[in-house]
Amino acid sequence: MRYEGAALACRRGEAARAGDSSKGRRAEGINSLSPGPEGRQTPAAQRDSPLRHGKAKGPRQVLRKSLQRGVALSTGSFLIYEAQKLISGFAEVHASFKVEEVIEQADYLYGSGETEKLYRLLVQHKNSDDAELLWRLARASRDLAQLSSTSAEEKRKLAYEALEYAKKALEKNESNFAAHKWYGICLSDVGDFEGIKTKIGNAFVIKEHFQRAVELNPKDATTIHLIGIWCYSFAEMPWYQRKIAATLFATPPTSTFQEALHYFHMAEEADPNFYSKNLLFLGKTYLKLNNKKMALLWLSKAKEYPAHTEEDKQVQKEALELLNSI
Repeated sequence: MRYEGAALACRRGEAARAGDSSKGRRAEGINSLSPGPEGRQTPAAQRDSPLRHGKAKGPRQVLRKSLQRGVALSTGSFLIYEAQKLISGFAEVHASFKVEEVIEQADYLYGSGETEKLYRLLVQHKNSDDAELLWRLARASRDLAQLSSTSAEEKRKLAYEALEYAKKALEKNESNFAAHKWYGICLSDVGDFEGIKTKIGNAFVIKEHFQRAVELNPKDATTIHLIGIWCYSFAEMPWYQRKIAATLFATPPTSTFQEALHYFHMAEEADPNFYSKNLLFLGKTYLKLNNKKMALLWLSKAKEYPAHTEEDKQVQKEALELLNSI
């Protein structure tokens, strides 16, 4: 919805035409106090002059008039102040409604898979102070970067933009679980452009933000799944990367497949069948633990999961390949 300010109608006063100069008439503006020719006052000013009525005001009258004028000014100032407060209150409510409206539109577009439209909507509010808008913009920027139609240069640019939006969301509201979640995700994405040292160094920070997100919202299955992915990634880290990590860090990040399995099951308990990839990683983790029976169960679920997104299709394909290999 567009909010358009009401146009203010301005009227310009028109000066009366000068008449016959022999009759002494002059043009007057509305409430004019401007002097006439040669310093003479205009008729409007003459009517306000106390000398015109033959009375000169004494000290008491002047004082009384001054007090009355002061009271009138004080009352007027108070009314202006109250009006400003009222207008300010309306502006805040109006701004709140606008944010809620944008978020509602954004969530609809996200649910509809309209990634580009969603980004265009939210990027207009990149200077917002609202954490809910900012983390959604971080997510939209990342999703746009993930599209196959996005160039490599644009992917990199969007990844760094997404991290900045997520960081700003955290600065605005440290208690927003989604801001922590998307900061962790975006920080991981940026690590892909900065090499193994940075990626491993960021791993500790990423896990901390995921854990903080779960503290704030224990029912968010997606974040629990992400901690499982974190554990899985370090459990299967190649030996040469472990060696690099041990060289660079006194205590490099480590994990096990058992720990990863715990988080994948925990995510499934929080929200059953919520994500095709969680089903896939349950199957993959059981394979790593040499439990083929349970691997078959979860990989079959992943293969049969309805494909709503491109990622779901990729999950189905990988699940089928793994099932054929068992």
